[in-house]
Amino acid sequence: MLKIRIAFLKAAGFVLCMSAVLYACSKGGGNTPTPPANPCAGVTISASGLATDADAGNSNGSIAASASGGTGPYTFSINGGSYQTSSTFANLAKGNYTISAKDSKGCTGSTSVAVNEKNACAGVTITLTDINTPSDPCGPNGTITLTAGGSSGFTYSMNTGAYQASNVFNNVAAGVHTLNAKDVNGCIKSISVTVASAASGPTFSAVRTVVQTNCAISGCHTGGSPAGGINFTVDCNIVINKDRIKARAIDANPSIMPPTGALPQADRDKITAWISAGGKYTD
Repeated sequence: MLKIRIAFLKAAGFVLCMSAVLYACSKGGGNTPTPPANPCAGVTISASGLATDADAGNSNGSIAASASGGTGPYTFSINGGSYQTSSTFANLAKGNYTISAKDSKGCTGSTSVAVNEKNACAGVTITLTDINTPSDPCGPNGTITLTAGGSSGFTYSMNTGAYQASNVFNNVAAGVHTLNAKDVNGCIKSISVTVASAASGPTFSAVRTVVQTNCAISGCHTGGSPAGGINFTVDCNIVINKDRIKARAIDANPSIMPPTGALPQADRDKITAWISAGGKYTD
């Protein structure tokens, strides 16, 4: 009778499974539990952060985090650290940070927030004024005095030179120069200063006329191939070679110049007076 019932059950599509406990097994493999729904499916957590910049070289910046798109309350973490209920992260140095937000169901979202350094020069207005004197074109001797205001702790530089405590620059050549002032916070202000060429002095002007007039007559120190490679039509060549001019025109050493004969005494006196005055362009 039992064999008939088993045969009947098999024919009906059922199997009797025996173990420590008796289970009824369906033809499809049993009652598989339905997995729980994903609470974060279709949920997008948007994390954001408002940064307060740090002072230069300090770790006093901060980020105020916030989140939306999920179910609050939210917790927050920074750079993969532990989540916290506070949305504020303090004592931050300059840098990029990853802020993550997690809602009450465990759904998360992240964003990158940059903490920058404060611009110490924002709102600082530095004023510059200068006083300068002309420069001898044949021997730079101009001066520039730079005065800075609007801040404090200034140091000064000219062109690309090093900064110095003094605001006075000596032996400056004629031309355009960039003057810079830097305050205690590193804020820099620059201006262009034009130093003029000094006028030629009276004794030099007299000698220049003598030399250039006689060189034009003899052709010795003019043109494309001047004697000794010295062209006396260039003013500073006269200044540079003043000892040579005295030796030849006054002392006739090793021979008298110009080659056309000795200069008149009045012209030689002009040379002597100029050299005695210093032999500079401005004398």
